[in-house]
Amino acid sequence: MVQERYERKLIAILSADACGYSRLISSNEEATLATLDASRKIFKDRIVGHGGRVVDMAGDSVLAVFTAVTAAVKSAREIQGELFSLNQPVAEDQHLWFRIGVNLGEVIEKSDGSIYGDGVNIAARLESLADPGGVCVSKRVFEQVEGKLDVGFAYLGPQPVKNIKRPINVYKVLLDQKDAGKIVDVPKTKVPSRRWLTVAIVVAILAVGGAGILYHRSMPEFEPATVDRLAYPLPDKPSIAVLPFENYSDDKKLDFFVSGLTEDLTAALSKAHGLFVIARNSAATYKGKAVDVKRVAEEQGVQYILEGSVQKSDNRLRITGQLVDALNGRHLWADRFDRQAKDVFALQDEIVKHVMVELQVELTQGAAERVASRGTDSLDAWLLRTEAYGELIKFTREGMIRARELYEAAHQADPNWSRPISALGVIDWYEAKRGWSPSKEASIQSGMSLAQRAIQMNPDDPHGYMALGNLYALRGQADRVIELRRKAAELAPNDFNTVAGLATRLKDFGGEQEAVVLFERAMRLSPKHPWWVPSAYGLSLHLVGRKEGAVASFKKAIDLKPNHVLPHAFLAAVYVDLGRMDEARAQAYEVMRLNPKFTASRLMQSHSLHDPARDARYKDLLQRAGLPE
Repeated sequence: MVQERYERKLIAILSADACGYSRLISSNEEATLATLDASRKIFKDRIVGHGGRVVDMAGDSVLAVFTAVTAAVKSAREIQGELFSLNQPVAEDQHLWFRIGVNLGEVIEKSDGSIYGDGVNIAARLESLADPGGVCVSKRVFEQVEGKLDVGFAYLGPQPVKNIKRPINVYKVLLDQKDAGKIVDVPKTKVPSRRWLTVAIVVAILAVGGAGILYHRSMPEFEPATVDRLAYPLPDKPSIAVLPFENYSDDKKLDFFVSGLTEDLTAALSKAHGLFVIARNSAATYKGKAVDVKRVAEEQGVQYILEGSVQKSDNRLRITGQLVDALNGRHLWADRFDRQAKDVFALQDEIVKHVMVELQVELTQGAAERVASRGTDSLDAWLLRTEAYGELIKFTREGMIRARELYEAAHQADPNWSRPISALGVIDWYEAKRGWSPSKEASIQSGMSLAQRAIQMNPDDPHGYMALGNLYALRGQADRVIELRRKAAELAPNDFNTVAGLATRLKDFGGEQEAVVLFERAMRLSPKHPWWVPSAYGLSLHLVGRKEGAVASFKKAIDLKPNHVLPHAFLAAVYVDLGRMDEARAQAYEVMRLNPKFTASRLMQSHSLHDPARDARYKDLLQRAGLPE
C-alpha cells in the first residue's frame, strides 16, 4: 500500500464565497448560473495570471494558494474590480457578489494538491468578515504588503472567530483608488463605564462557573441578515435552523455522538407546531464549512440559528450551545455544560427548553411531552442507532446489511426502544422494493410486523407509521398508505421526511393536487433538498397539467443528480407531451447511455401510479420518445 505524502508549506491562501447564491438561483436559475460561470473565469484568470493555483472551485466557493503574498492581494483586488464591472449591466437584485479573505499561514498539502490546516480555516473566517464585494486580510498579510501595493487598509481590530482559539487581527482592504496608501487605524478604546465593568465582571464569573452567558441586547453584536436578501419569505411563526454541532475533540468516535445530538435536537424542535424548523439534511450541508449565521439565515430563509460544539476532556464532555437572532444581529442565549456523556438526554431537553422559552413558543402538556420524548435512556443504543442511520441513508445493498446489524445491536442495548424496530421495518421495505430479499412477500410481512410493534411501543413516534405506510404502498393499498403517512406528518409537522413522504404517496395514489402543495412545503423546510424531491414534484406538476413547471423541476433534479435515469426518463415523456420531439429524443438518448437495459415497462412497474390508465399513458409517452418497451 502506497503511503499518502504530506508536505507542510508557508503559503498565502485566498478563500472566497458568493453572497446570497441560493436566493439568486431560486429566482433566476439560468442567469445566475451564467453569472457564476463568468465569475469563476475571472477568478481563475486572475489567480493563474498572478502565479497562483486554484485548489478548489466547488459550487459558489473558491480556494486558491500563492507563493507570494503580494500576488494574492493583487489578485483579490483585481477580481473584485472585474466582478464589479460584471455586475453593472445586471439588475441590482440580481448582483452576484463575493467575499474574499487572504491569509498567510502554514498548511498541510497532500499529493493530490488539496490543503488543510489552521491557515486555511483562518482564510475562510477572514472571508466571512468581509463585506460583499470586499476583501479582508490577516495582520501577517498586511505586514508583508504594507507600502508595496497601491491600496489602502482599515484596521478592524482583533476579531473573535469560530473554531480559532485566539482573536484574529483583521484589516479591510480599501479598494477605492483614492484610498491608495491610506492606513486607517482602529479607533482609540474608550474607558468602560462602571456599569459595563460590572456587566463584564458578572459575565466572567458566570462563564467560569459554567452558567449561562449574558448578552447586552440594546445593539447588534454582528452584521445582521436582511429580510430582502432572504432566499425565501419568512414563515408566519418563529423559524430556526439547527446547524451541525462541531466536534472539537481529536476523537473521531465522538462524531457519532455529535451527529446524534444535532439530529435529536432538530427532531425534538420539529415536533412543535409553533415552530418552523429547517430539515436536518439541509442544515447538514454546512457541516465542516466556515459559515456565518448571516449567510445561513439568508440562504435558508430563517430568523434564528442554533449552533454548538462538543469537546472531550478525560471522561467528561464540554458542550456549548447558542441561539442567535440573525435578523437583529444578537445572541439570545448561550450556555456551556460540563457533563458526563450519559447525561446527554437531560441536556437535550434543557437546550430545547431554552429555545422554546426564548422564542416564546407555548406548548400544551401533551405537546411538551412529545417534544421531550426520545424513547431511550441508553447511550449505547442511541449511538448505535445514530451510526446505523448513516449506513441506511447510503441506500446501497452493503449499507443496508451494515445498518441492519447496527439496528439489531441497538435493539439489544435497549429492547424497549421503538426506533431501531421501526428502522428494521424500513430496511425490510427497501430490500423488498429493490428485489434484494429472497422473498418480497416475506420481507413485507416481516416489515409490517416490526412497524406495527414499533407503533404499539410508542404511538407518538412518527417513524413506525412512516415504515408501515411504505410497506402498504408495495401492496397498493392506497387508503392505508395515506392514513399512515398523514399520521406521521401530524406527529412531526416540521419534519422534511414526513412531509415529503406524504407528498410522494399522494402523488402515487391519485392525490397529485395536494402533493404539489406538500412538495413545495417540503422544499421550503429543506432548501438544500435531495434530487428526488424535484423529480417527484415534477411528476406531480405534470399530472396536474403544469407541463412547463414539470420541465423546470425535472431539469433541477438532473442538475442535482445528472447520472440518475429517473428524471431524464420522465423529462423525455413530458417533452413528448409538449410536442418537443427533438428534446424528448435527446433525453431518451441520455437514458439509454446511463442504462442500456432500460425499458419503459420496468420503469412503470417500479414507479407505478397505481392506475392502469395512467401507467399506460406514461409508458406510451416513453416509447414515443424512442425508449424500448
